[in-house]
Order: sequence, then C-alpha cells, then structure tokens
Amino acid sequence: MLVMVTPIPKIAISKLTAFVLSLSTTTRSKPFPGVLDFYPRRRSYRVITSMARAGSVSIDVAGESKPDHVTEKWFSVPELRLRNHRFLVPLDYSLDSETSPKITVFAREIVAVGKEEQAMPYLLYLQGGPGFEGPRPSEASGWIQRACEEFRVILLDQRGTGLSTPLTSSSMLQFKSAKDLADYLVHFRADNIVKDAEFIRVRLVPNADPWTILGQSFGGFCAVTYLSFAPEGLKQVLITGGIPPIGKACTADDVYEAGFEQVIRQNEKYYKRFPEDVVIVRDIVNYLAESEGDGVPLPSGGILTPKGLQALGLSGLGSSTGFERLHYMLERVWDPILVPGAPKRISQFFLNAFENWHSFDTNPLYALLHESIYCEGASSRWSAHRLREKVECKFDAMKAAKEGQNVLFTGEMIFPWMFDEIHALKPFKDAADLLAKKEDWPPLYNVATLNTNKVPVAAAVYYEDMYVNFKLVMETAPQISGIRLWVTNEYMHSGLRDAGRQVVDHLLGMINGKRPLF
Repeated sequence: MLVMVTPIPKIAISKLTAFVLSLSTTTRSKPFPGVLDFYPRRRSYRVITSMARAGSVSIDVAGESKPDHVTEKWFSVPELRLRNHRFLVPLDYSLDSETSPKITVFAREIVAVGKEEQAMPYLLYLQGGPGFEGPRPSEASGWIQRACEEFRVILLDQRGTGLSTPLTSSSMLQFKSAKDLADYLVHFRADNIVKDAEFIRVRLVPNADPWTILGQSFGGFCAVTYLSFAPEGLKQVLITGGIPPIGKACTADDVYEAGFEQVIRQNEKYYKRFPEDVVIVRDIVNYLAESEGDGVPLPSGGILTPKGLQALGLSGLGSSTGFERLHYMLERVWDPILVPGAPKRISQFFLNAFENWHSFDTNPLYALLHESIYCEGASSRWSAHRLREKVECKFDAMKAAKEGQNVLFTGEMIFPWMFDEIHALKPFKDAADLLAKKEDWPPLYNVATLNTNKVPVAAAVYYEDMYVNFKLVMETAPQISGIRLWVTNEYMHSGLRDAGRQVVDHLLGMINGKRPLF
C-alpha cells in the first residue's frame, strides 16, 4: 500500500565548496531555546579543519586550551573511508557554557572511497533506541552504501552511548545516590540529542549549512524534535518507522494501550507460524513457577521468571527475523536427559541466549529512559506496568499455562520488576523509580512549529509495526506540514536494516520529486 500525503516541491541539493568554518556567536541566532548557551559568550571562535591534511585540527578559543572538536585520521573498510570526530559539549545546555559539566559526543564521518576531498552534502544518521550507539560499518552495504553515493554520512553515538561518554552498568555506579543518577539522566533525551546535533553541525558542516537527517525508530522521534526546535538546521528529513505521538501532556498511556493490542496480534501470528512452541512455552512457564523462588538463576546473577520469559517478545515479535530467532532459542531450551532419572533442567545455552537477547548489561539506558521518551509535562508512573494490569487476563502467564491457553509474550515495554530480576539493572532500581515519578519533563515537540513546517519530510510507515503504532502515527502525521508518507506492509520495523538501500532510495525519490505525488 502506497500513500502520499501533502506533496512537497522538488528541491536541488546545494554544492558545498569549502571546508573552512568561521563562526561568531555575536551574529549567530539561537537554533532553539537554550541552545545558544553552548556557544562561547562574548567572544568568537574559529575552527579550521583541512581536508588536505586528514585529521588535523586547529582551534583557537580565547582563554581555553582544550578543543571542543577534534578530528582524527582517515581509515578504511572495504569501499569506504571513515574518520572519527569528538566534540566536547555541555551536559546541560540551560547552564552557561563555562559552568556546565562537559561530556564527549562521538561521531563517525563516512564517504565512499575516493570522495574524501569532494564537496558533498551531509547526512546525519540518528539511531533507534533510546540508549543505543550508531552503527559500526565493516563494509559498504545497505543504506550506508546508498547514502554514500551522494552524501557525506555522519553516524552519531547519541550522548551516553558508544564512545559518547557512555553510561554503562559499571560507569553509572560512580554516582553516590539514586537521585544524583536520576538528575544526571534527565539530560539524555531527544531534546539534548538535538542540541548536540546542532553543536556538531555548526562546527563540522562548511558554512554551518543545513544538513539532511535520517532517523530510524527513536531516531525518527529525535528528527521530529529537531523539526520542532531547530528547523533552520535541516535541509530535508527522512524517517523510517519513527513518527512519535505528540500533542498531549503525557502520551505514554496511549502508546501502551495501543501497543498491547498490536502485541496480541503479533503473538497470534507467531503461534500460527510455530504452533509447536505453544506447548514448549507452557512447559517452561510451569517449570519456572514450580522452581524455588519462582524462577531459575541466570548466569550473571539475575533470575528467569515467567514474566521475564514473556519479555522475549520485546525483540522476538517485532522484527523481520524475530520469529525465527525466538523459535530457534526455544528449540534448545531443555538439556537432554543423558542419565535415566536425571531431573529436567533448562539448558545453559538458553539461559545465556536469554541474557544476550536484551543487551541491558551494555545498554542500560534503554530500560532507564524508555518511558520518558513519551513524557512532556507529566510522569509516566510506570505506564506499561499499569496498562498491563488492565489486560492481565490475557497476559497472566501462569494462568494461561495452567488452563492450556497460549502464553503471550510482551512487546517493547519496560516493567519495574525488571530492576529486581535482571542483574545489570538492579543497582538502578531507585533511580528508575524517580524517573518514572518525575513530572516536570520539558517539551519534546512544538506542534505550532510542526503545523507550519517548511522542511521537506519523507517517512516510511510500517503498517504492522509493533514498536511504533500505526494508528498513533496516522494521528501525528497530518500535524507535520508537508510530510509525505510511504505506508507499506512489505517491511517491518527493521526495514532499514533489512532492505536499507531500497528504503533510502525510495524516500530520497519521494523527497526529491522522483516519485509520483499520489
């Protein structure tokens, strides 16, 4: 199904002819409220990066010896050339740039081999999540290969991830109290990710020209925040599976109410695809319920319970290969009985696979910040947990197993019990609770600005998306003036990963007038 909404004019890609950037804060206007604070006040600075001398950086900021932008040398993977950029940015943009603590934000620049010194427009990629780093390409393939045909691609490690002063399950233990950690984490949502992007753009792009952005999933949420508060930094916007709900004080409840409906449908499709797993999952639930402590110890020190088992749906039900991956895990859940009379046991293979499934040990920000991405001026109050209680008759694993019904997996939802059962999350339970109760979240979107948007936007909307609900997307889309939608059931939420070249090519064709308007 193809739907085109509100056509946009064909635009031409401007040519970039210089790689010398001279900026003065006395003449630059504010990109959006609070962002001017990251420019040094009452003084100018000059950043000169020579493409002829790859990786050399000369920064002269009066009175400061530490550069806010360092460029490293080019290196290669097959058919691509890459180089790293590190930026020293304020943790809190609302504070004076001299007094705010600083963090590092990492970005990797990518071009096709031989194009290192060519003047090309820039494309910034915003990763899904929240709390996940940008891709690490090992060769030219997928959407990156397609984008490098006409763009200089920037892969951003969003603040707190990858090489951007990462917030890991070990580094966050440095905070002395849950409140200190929660107060720190409030600076890691889309609003500050966008401010980081603007900080980078004016230092990296010649003449501080606007750039194209590509937002996947949560990265698409960030793109709509960008359109709301810094549209002057954008030339065009591509979104894949990432149009957020907007316009209410707190939309988390709406998200999860719609989300549970889609999760039930995905469960139905899964068990229709693999009917033999119905009995396997029931047996696992009964085994866990009869175990001491209502669960089985995990290798890291956590515990696998029936609710934890159900959480496998987070990754297993929503991506193109998720059904198969989940089925193959369940195939090896039990140890073989080698000695007659030996007790039945869940295999070490399955327990290790379960822990590797979610990546909470390496990317705990996902669990800590997930519900906050829907909050504006109100608390989430553990929205998914509260909404689950309304449909618990369908998601009660032990009741379903006892009555011979299908045990339903849950979807992209974070529950408070995870901070008791998952070892990597246990130290952060109190901080997570503080974030769930926080009420004064700042706005993430400006509906009035979106209603008068002038930036060309093209978005891929996946009809059967378990992570970004189709109904809610279609409520938001008309509020972004000029947006063009490509609605398809050919791909799932992982469309950019599965068919990146085709998806990006289609969106660029839409936004540049190569596709029909209707």
